[in-house]
Amino acid sequence: MSVAARFALAWPGFALDVDLDLPGSGVTALFGQSGCGKTTLLRCMAGLERGSGRLAVNGETWQDETRFVPTHQRPLGYVFQDARLFAHLDVARNLDFGMRRSRGAATVKRDAIIDLLGLGPLLDRLPERLSGGEQQRVAIARALLAAPRLLLMDEPLASLDHARKQEFLPWLERLRDELEIPIIYVSHAPDEVARLADHIVVMDAGRAVAQGPLAETLARIDLPIRLGEDAGAVFAATVAERDAEWHLARVEFAGGELWVRDNGTPVGRDVRVRILARDVSIANSRHDDISIMNLLPATVVAHAAEDHPSQVLVQLRVGETLLLGRLTRRSAQRLDLAPGREVWVQIKAVALVG
Repeated sequence: MSVAARFALAWPGFALDVDLDLPGSGVTALFGQSGCGKTTLLRCMAGLERGSGRLAVNGETWQDETRFVPTHQRPLGYVFQDARLFAHLDVARNLDFGMRRSRGAATVKRDAIIDLLGLGPLLDRLPERLSGGEQQRVAIARALLAAPRLLLMDEPLASLDHARKQEFLPWLERLRDELEIPIIYVSHAPDEVARLADHIVVMDAGRAVAQGPLAETLARIDLPIRLGEDAGAVFAATVAERDAEWHLARVEFAGGELWVRDNGTPVGRDVRVRILARDVSIANSRHDDISIMNLLPATVVAHAAEDHPSQVLVQLRVGETLLLGRLTRRSAQRLDLAPGREVWVQIKAVALVG
């Protein structure tokens, strides 16, 4: 099962040219700077822009050389940056509008979707009485009640401040974990992508310059898009122990173990770990007389110049897991960080992101 999306579209000053084979379930993030073509690609998938090419969703062809299924006939849901609710209808009647698009296919799921997105207490409210995050939850529920076989989300958190985003992200995680349809999620925010995506497409100037599983793609150092302070690695781990005295938790991953802040995640639960390159330092030998608790043996894989000429980004392998570290070119030369060199990584901060 997969989503095959091949589109070519040209406007004055911009051209979209992509050929993608994406997973048929889970969250695929379209990631890149503003103007790189993410939303244009999403609109092509929705049929809102008529680019030449092909779109097939889990074996069902919506567009090719001989056919073009119009937007209103495509079984998809589309969530925009703003909720676009009907201001004169309460939440319940906004949801009913989505169900009418499903032609009855989603009737039995209405209560489940309301529960999934925590909308029960909001059903009799008008949109003006909802927060931005609540409005977006209603918009997502309305899209799901149309019984889509593909869910498109165009920066749904862009209009929310940081606090509201943190409240909203767990709802998106529930969608990722419980829905069985592919979700295409447009974002230029690395923290959202790290927390939500299973697969990522990195776009630049209308083209897909990289695509693949999230962990291995974010750990690459050969991409034209630089993440600056947000460069880092994301990988899977399991909570193995919680230390109540020090409010810490120990997580195990394919490469060792790490101590992190205890956020209440039960022992045995799978989590995502994000380590920013700026929080990784490198040494040629192990040092235990320092404040950093997370010390791991690693092998230098490669390195690449950063935007500023004083900096270098180093790719490291810890067991089966790739990490990134940022340091000065002077330090890299002093440590002789050639590919294959055995080193120790010192990790100053670790974030559990999902």
